[in-house]
Amino acid sequence: MNITVYSTETCPWCIKVKEYLRENKISFNEKDINLDRNAAIEMMSKSGQGGVPVLDIDGKIIVGFDKENIDKVLSLSSES
Repeated sequence: MNITVYSTETCPWCIKVKEYLRENKISFNEKDINLDRNAAIEMMSKSGQGGVPVLDIDGKIIVGFDKENIDKVLSLSSES
């Protein structure tokens, strides 16, 4: 699974989403849009959003720390 997290160093929701992924032992690539203008352009092209965090999970775009949607896409849901 290919996961990219578009974020900034100071964004509290970005920090939370990355901590959540790490806690669940999910590897991801991080792109800081403040340091990488191309990443910012790429993120806005994919999501239509200027705010972070934005996750790209195998082409599925999730805006914000939407835990329910992240779990659904990653099949982390505890539903039986």
